[in-house]
Amino acid sequence: MQQLSVVISGFDHYEDVRVNPSSEVPRILAEQGVDGLDDVDLTIHAVSLPVSFAKAWPTLLGTIEETRPNIVIATGLKHAARGVMLERCATNLMDAAKPDVDNVTPRRAPIDPDGPGAYWTRLPLRAILADFSRDAIPATLSSDAGTFVCNSLFYNLLNWAHGQEKVLAGFVSLPLINESPHPQHGLPLRQLVAAGGDVVREAVRYYRRPSSEDILIA
Repeated sequence: MQQLSVVISGFDHYEDVRVNPSSEVPRILAEQGVDGLDDVDLTIHAVSLPVSFAKAWPTLLGTIEETRPNIVIATGLKHAARGVMLERCATNLMDAAKPDVDNVTPRRAPIDPDGPGAYWTRLPLRAILADFSRDAIPATLSSDAGTFVCNSLFYNLLNWAHGQEKVLAGFVSLPLINESPHPQHGLPLRQLVAAGGDVVREAVRYYRRPSSEDILIA
């Protein structure tokens, strides 16, 4: 049986958000695990990050260095999203319209002045979308994760993964939790947890047996 480790990150409290799905979903997945994976002994580690340009990535990196995962899945919140959004690209840009928790508001600044302009996700988006469709989970591809802390974390994560021999990494944006589903406002928590399980499951399958048919970035 193959032993694999997954780190799933989310964020702490968002302003004006009572329950943050990117905090709840990783925690629940770490507690409950993910089924449907034969011959895999899977360990899931959840970590909650501050909404901080300076602290989010170092906090996640600390967990990565402690657990040495094969797969890292970062999650965040998109307030206006109807369903789950699979982020394709992290851009080398910080451009905040509001301050982070440290009261920092970077404007049109690179995340890494010496880094490339962008990185593509390393998650098997086509396979994940197929699972979402089968499970009736509203979802779409997203061109980027914005220019706030989510994107900064995503870029730093992929910049780190780029130097690793075999690590999958990517970012998933979640909508608000809405237990009374409405066409324009979020999803129930159970659906968000199911979506997180699909992401983990397909990432593990792809890690074990990579296939170009599983990838979709354009």
